[in-house]
Amino acid sequence: MKKRGLFSIIFDYAGPKKKYYIFSIITSLISVAAGIIPFYFIASIINKLIEGNKDFSAYTLDIILLLVLFFVKGAFHIISTSLSHIAAYQTIKGVRKRAVDSLAYASLGDVKSHNSGSLKNTLCERIDSTETALAHVIPEFTGNILGFIGTFIYLLVISWQMALIALIPFVVGMVAYLSMSIGYEKYWNNCINKTKVLNDTAVEYINGIEVIKAFGKSESSYEKFKKAAKEGADCFVDWQRNCNIAFSIAMAVAPYTLLAVLPIGGILYYNSIITLEVFVICVLMSVGLISPLISSMGQVDDIHKAKTIFGEIDEIVSIKRLERPNQSKALPKDSSVLVKDVSFGYDDKEILHDVNLEIKANSQIALVGPSGAGKSTIAKLIASLWDPNKGDIYIGGANIKDLTLEDYNKMVSYVSQNNYLFNVSIKENIKMGNLEATDEDVIEVCKKCGVHDFIMNLENGYDTIVGDAGSHLSGGERQRISIARAMMKNSKIVILDEATAYTDPENEAIIQKSIASLVKDKTVIVIAHRLSTIVNSDDIVLVNDGRIEAHGKHEELLKKSELYKNMWLSHIAGKDGDSND
Repeated sequence: MKKRGLFSIIFDYAGPKKKYYIFSIITSLISVAAGIIPFYFIASIINKLIEGNKDFSAYTLDIILLLVLFFVKGAFHIISTSLSHIAAYQTIKGVRKRAVDSLAYASLGDVKSHNSGSLKNTLCERIDSTETALAHVIPEFTGNILGFIGTFIYLLVISWQMALIALIPFVVGMVAYLSMSIGYEKYWNNCINKTKVLNDTAVEYINGIEVIKAFGKSESSYEKFKKAAKEGADCFVDWQRNCNIAFSIAMAVAPYTLLAVLPIGGILYYNSIITLEVFVICVLMSVGLISPLISSMGQVDDIHKAKTIFGEIDEIVSIKRLERPNQSKALPKDSSVLVKDVSFGYDDKEILHDVNLEIKANSQIALVGPSGAGKSTIAKLIASLWDPNKGDIYIGGANIKDLTLEDYNKMVSYVSQNNYLFNVSIKENIKMGNLEATDEDVIEVCKKCGVHDFIMNLENGYDTIVGDAGSHLSGGERQRISIARAMMKNSKIVILDEATAYTDPENEAIIQKSIASLVKDKTVIVIAHRLSTIVNSDDIVLVNDGRIEAHGKHEELLKKSELYKNMWLSHIAGKDGDSND
């Protein structure tokens, strides 16, 4: 992907608010100019005093203009920053929306290839940290640079010698300052990488705290986190320590133009090369010459930081999207599913090989097979979480690549064993299946799903907050709420990928019975390791080594598939063992 400049990126994400940036830059220029022009009028007053002019009226206009410029500077600075802040927050909003939309329309594999801690850090904290650059750097940096250029040109006009002399301290200071850029990219990338490692380690440590405590790994795990935290701090400290001397020299010399202007300018005046009036004007104008440039120098780090962060955002935004049109080319005629010549793999490893599968509308089929055979992969491809590397999938005769994601999602509900719950109430989580549902609709679905009683036994019933990722609930409870949410969606096709894996046998029986009543007149695709739960399926599809090995009714498969028969016997033996316990 071609690297873009910071301003190009910002104006892209700012959208319709980019005009606010333009007006912000213009008003910033006026403010900077109003801060520099007074030096001219001050010089005019001084020259009149040197000439011995005692008529107060001769100074009146200069004083009035000074006061006007003072208020103009303040007023236009307020206007400039107000406009830039409006544009900044719009840009941050645009950045987040574009990044989140990109993730929503990307394949699950591409999303999972990014570390969740890094994604969270980039989308939340790091984007927020660009506010200073977005709200201040664009107008102020631009205004200060152009203010410096304007002042320097004016000095060149009245005395090119004094203009160049005024730059001597700045040039000396810049030599020291620019020496800090040696290895800048190496130091900066090191800091970024160490910060990412720290964030990822912190997320891993917090998420795994239960396992860490259970296995007595608190000390070793904390040492890993402590090491990451120390390295995250040391990289910045080491960088700053290497820059201390150069930075001190730059800040001690660069701003002080009078170090050169007064002695050398005095010599030029003494030798009649410049007049006293020019000398006074140049002395005063030189004081305001470098200040805008010094302010801009202080913003260089913010610019580099923003550019790096927006580069990360560009990587997220450029993630390849699922191949879907903006408007559906054809709509499904029913809820049948056809998987035709589908092959799929992660990276270079192919998981599915020329899979063909036909599922009739309003039927219930089960995908079974050994672990890693490809059952869940088939389900996820049907759920449009990935696109096949080869082949096509049809819903009701329509190729899923001809449907918008919105139209497709209305057709399909997908429930896995690791469904995510948001840190809101149970009621709000279930309503995400249908945002137009009423409280009564939620209760009705929960009763049909057999989860109403357990919800009412919670302290706050349907208003119980489930915690981050549903952490306040057990795995079985999270699954039951996820199933209720899927049923609230009322899609024509329901995919249950080990949806009852975390439930105990008693609750599993209740859930299976509830699901059976809720999925009438729907196409249901079930993945289950407990074969006893799918023996009555209309069709049982045996998946092995990424291929469809056999399919048929339970009794048929027992006769014609040795693998299925062995799986069934192992399942029955396991159940007998459980009952003996």
